[in-house]
Amino acid sequence: MTTRKTYDVLAEAFRQEGVDTCFALLGDANMNWATSLAERGARMIYVRHEHNAVSAAMSHARATGAPGVATVTCGPGLTQILTALPAAVRAGIPLVVFAGEAPLKSAWYNQAIDQAPFITATGAAYRALHHPERMPAEIRDAFLQARMENRPVVLGVPFDLQNRDWTGPDTLPAPSRQIMPRVGRMHPAPDDVARAAAMVDGASRIVVMAGRGAVVADAGAACRALAEKTGGLLATTLPARGLFHDDPFSLGIAGGFSTTVARELLAEADLVIAAGTILAHHNADGGKLFPRAAVLQIDTDPRAISQGRLAAQDHIRADARVGVEALTAAITPAEGGRVWRSAPIARAIAETPADMAVFPAPAEGTFDPRDVVAALDAAIPADWECVNSSGHCSFYFAQMPHRPVAHFHTIREFGAIGNGLAYAMGVAAARPGRKVVLFDGDGSLLMNVQELETIRRHKLDIAICVLNDGAYGSEIHKLRSEGISDAGAVFGYPDLGAIARGFGIDGRKVSALDDVAGLVEAFGAGSGPALWDFHVCDKIASPVIRRAHPHGHAGVEQAVPWERFR
Repeated sequence: MTTRKTYDVLAEAFRQEGVDTCFALLGDANMNWATSLAERGARMIYVRHEHNAVSAAMSHARATGAPGVATVTCGPGLTQILTALPAAVRAGIPLVVFAGEAPLKSAWYNQAIDQAPFITATGAAYRALHHPERMPAEIRDAFLQARMENRPVVLGVPFDLQNRDWTGPDTLPAPSRQIMPRVGRMHPAPDDVARAAAMVDGASRIVVMAGRGAVVADAGAACRALAEKTGGLLATTLPARGLFHDDPFSLGIAGGFSTTVARELLAEADLVIAAGTILAHHNADGGKLFPRAAVLQIDTDPRAISQGRLAAQDHIRADARVGVEALTAAITPAEGGRVWRSAPIARAIAETPADMAVFPAPAEGTFDPRDVVAALDAAIPADWECVNSSGHCSFYFAQMPHRPVAHFHTIREFGAIGNGLAYAMGVAAARPGRKVVLFDGDGSLLMNVQELETIRRHKLDIAICVLNDGAYGSEIHKLRSEGISDAGAVFGYPDLGAIARGFGIDGRKVSALDDVAGLVEAFGAGSGPALWDFHVCDKIASPVIRRAHPHGHAGVEQAVPWERFR
């Protein structure tokens, strides 16, 4: 009989944890383990850059609800993932990353580095596995930690120890999912509910705002019932966008990406009930979004200060759904002047453009990005998986209010661009057989353009829609508004369709928006990836940029004052 290697046992431990997909880039410190994992039935997505292994695992975890898994080699392989990990930490995404370590037996090794400080600096956890017989239990504990703490755990396993013959026990410890605490939903204290009910009964302009925690807790219906009983409006954080996609009184996103109407109405609110959200800085637009409102937070981990701001004036510690249900039962129905919702408000929400600014006509051969998004939104089926990347373009792509949260994927924490292709790969792997549409910018795409080859090789069904402004969009608008040269952020319009074709992908430059419906129909009927390059005008700045740099956009006119819907 062939003696089992330690890396075989470690692969078996991962499989016992239910790992069926792993995003990988191989090197000396992980290739034997990764090959063994593949031989045991795990689907391996072999990427072209380590950062994308972890980023893809992030979106895979968000789409499946299980810890994402990635593997990189030691030293430079590990240091390449340091941009992805803080985003996962801040987004509360559980990951387990098998990173390897330099061999302990070597007096000197070229790729050796003290890995733990790099990882812990990102907020992730690091576990050094140096005792072979303890390794299976350490893997189980890493998955347990990732699940319990909702953050990444990186495993450092010296590859000389991995390659030893296995001399430990024949049985593996019980997997983490079997020993996770089996607890029910957290119910609120009656006194907290009574205090909160008094706040609600004293308010007349109420917004019920749901975050990612409300999505996970299945609190959508409860939030709708609370808003209806209070006569108030609904909103979501960006990660929860689309939770109330079919409700006429939903303002959509509350935060920097809020629409014109949402900002006007949120400014009138006197109470915001925030369910399942940490009340992040961008969620309140730094405190400018609802300045008159008291905030009541309903969350299992209520916060006094969140991202440098006073988050809420009062709190209910509870699961989002049962907390909202308890509060709804305790309040009196709104009457008369306490009922905020009305037919004119519903009409304003439905009919007012997200961004009402009027710009000069785009230069010949370019589009207004808002028109591109409108054309895509009209053509793409509602049940396709949509992935929004980061950067200047992401505001426009977020303005698809009728797409349900289950099919719209957004991770924006840490503010890094370049993640779009990886996030789309993670969703495609999590939702096999589904059509995936990525919305990205040219600057973000070109940061990791090599992953087009990964998408083709693994036959991932992804349509990549690029708003190509020939520049780093946020930077050019900021530089111009300050009267500073934009030369360092302008690169011209590369032929992204030709680049995609070079990778074996059906790529094309879109010259007429009337062609969008046909492109979407052909992609839906066929198989394999596609890339659609939309050249957009670099003179059109998003409201996010215009608010941050108002003196640079003083000439922009508003199309129609939304007050006409009052």
